[in-house]
Amino acid sequence: MNNPYSIEITPLQHQFLSATEDEILFGGAAGGGKSYGQLVDALRYALAYPGSRQLLLRRTLPELENSLIRSALELYPSSIYHYVSSKHTGVFVNGSLLDFGYCDSERDVFRYQSSEYDVIRFDELTHFSESMYLYLMSRLRGAKPFPRQMKSTTNPGGVGHDWVKRRFIDPAPPNTPISDPLGTRRFIPARVQDNRFLMEGDPQYINRLLRLPEQERKALLEGDWDLCEGRFFADWQREKHICAPFEIPEHWRRYCALDYGLDMLAGLFIAEDEQGFFYVYREVYESGLIVSRAASRLKAASPAQCPYYAPPDLWSRQKDSGRSIADLFRENGVPLTRVSPARSAGWAVLQEWLLDRLDRDGNLRPRLKIFSTCVNLIRCLPMLQWDPDTIGDCRTTHHELTHAPDALRYFAMGYPGVSKPRTIKPPSILGGNRKELII
Repeated sequence: MNNPYSIEITPLQHQFLSATEDEILFGGAAGGGKSYGQLVDALRYALAYPGSRQLLLRRTLPELENSLIRSALELYPSSIYHYVSSKHTGVFVNGSLLDFGYCDSERDVFRYQSSEYDVIRFDELTHFSESMYLYLMSRLRGAKPFPRQMKSTTNPGGVGHDWVKRRFIDPAPPNTPISDPLGTRRFIPARVQDNRFLMEGDPQYINRLLRLPEQERKALLEGDWDLCEGRFFADWQREKHICAPFEIPEHWRRYCALDYGLDMLAGLFIAEDEQGFFYVYREVYESGLIVSRAASRLKAASPAQCPYYAPPDLWSRQKDSGRSIADLFRENGVPLTRVSPARSAGWAVLQEWLLDRLDRDGNLRPRLKIFSTCVNLIRCLPMLQWDPDTIGDCRTTHHELTHAPDALRYFAMGYPGVSKPRTIKPPSILGGNRKELII
């Protein structure tokens, strides 16, 4: 930008300022310099595009006044900026405006019904609902030829955690552009260690975060987006269990496991290396497929010969034809192998596979890893929660989350080298009148 003011920023803040996608999320741990980066970016944009209009949002007005409004007055030179408190608007000398707004309730979005903005900024996006975000996106408009973006910052947790994770975290690895027919977006992760200014000015900050309870510590120190109370796979770690795709050697054994219904075909393709480590390298995840089309999708996804593991309900005879779904799959070139439906035993195997074991080189690594391209399995697996009434099982109330994990469980039950461990009990804090599954 052509101005005489120089502000020092971190490399990650620079990534946030220079990102060109339609929607940007700069988030993760506390202390990563997110809000500061948001204010610096608003200043940069205001000076670069005279007469532009921006909206910077927090959930409540007191949060605005105690943080962003005050910080802007400290950061922005008074020679180019002044704040009009009666309108909650910052005014720049070149005619650019920065409105400070809030949405304390769902109906508050309508206060912006007739507004037009070039950039809309959310500070602590997970404090907002998805409907608020999508409605305010419609206010991103204008006749001037300025670049228009939604730029947000946040920590994990809060009422909007799930939809923010679904929109920005689950579809692709960090710093990977996400594209769909409606636009582009990107997640830029940040941790306190990335903010050298805070580390130099307050080196004890990390120690204070370490004293927090586990859930808060995971969110604020580690920036863990897979946290949730009662998480079924407590050992899941995105950094450990997800890997970049690579070419599977031809001599590795391959398997497929599937959960099928008209509501969803979830097919997972798994490769096993020479040491018995597994890699979920491909997924088929599609709804509304009749059996012939489902079989075609599976064969197209992996032409290599492999067993197809499936639950016993696919062998139930249809009243009208006398044939089963398994019969139809076989007729369409996908012979299924029937596996036990025992839920707690299958989950217990997966619990074991997420743990580290020594390989031949003496390295500790989990027995199961998932390619980053298997976005639905990655999305669903860490969101499963313990069933408080059944020992060893997870909740099935959010059925959409169970398809891909169930397919993985069928592989665990079908894999010929597995020895079924004992049932793993959930955390005692869940309480409830639990019963144990019969295995």
